[in-house]
Amino acid sequence: MSGGSYALVVTVFLACAVEAVEALTIVLAAGTSRGWRAAMQGLGAGALTLAVVVAILGPAIRFIPLTGLRLVVGALLLNFGLQWLRKAVLRASGYKALHDEDAAYRRELATAASAPIGTRGIVEDWYGFTLSFKGVLLEGLEVVFIVLTFGANQHDLPLAGLGAAIAVAAVALVGVAVRAPLARVPEKTMKFVVGVMLTAFGLFWSGEGAGVQWPHADAALLVLVPVVGATAITAAVVLRRIRAAAARSTEAES
Repeated sequence: MSGGSYALVVTVFLACAVEAVEALTIVLAAGTSRGWRAAMQGLGAGALTLAVVVAILGPAIRFIPLTGLRLVVGALLLNFGLQWLRKAVLRASGYKALHDEDAAYRRELATAASAPIGTRGIVEDWYGFTLSFKGVLLEGLEVVFIVLTFGANQHDLPLAGLGAAIAVAAVALVGVAVRAPLARVPEKTMKFVVGVMLTAFGLFWSGEGAGVQWPHADAALLVLVPVVGATAITAAVVLRRIRAAAARSTEAES
């Protein structure tokens, strides 16, 4: 595979793994607090709905002009990537509280446990079903969006789908094995890396859509990614030093 292909698989894998971890957290909370039957029914219904969405959206991608698609999707990815990167930099510098997947799981668990039980048709617990269904559907739609946009822009939907499938399968296997929130998964690092990758791809595709001729075509990503990463790390280090200096100044005044 070329450098661009490796970057595509890694980016899709990491982005989809983050979404899969969040979906798994919700399903585990529903299953643990409400019962696994309703949670599994919700998971299955969500997966079936996603399959229908993919069947509809997949062929439609072919009829969208590639130049316009790259410009629009590149701008969207740049927006998403910068948002992820901003939060990651603020967390790394101490200006924003670190995201705790275990705490998120406990919140979902407490909310699910306090809801009343209601039966609808073959679903014994409607709340547990809808909680699991919504989690799988919403996070799954993010995965579908990632696969379709990255795959269409790189003319390689199967490769993007492979990265997503590996990510979802890996997270699912770990979830089945431990039946607990994936608190040990380095999600903060993953989100930082994904933010870097999305920003780099966003720059690359929006540039292509606007008529930029990147040197060495897709290989330019091998330069864009480390440049964006180094810039983000530098920003985090500078902000951390500013915060530390402000804290020392406050202590000296008091």
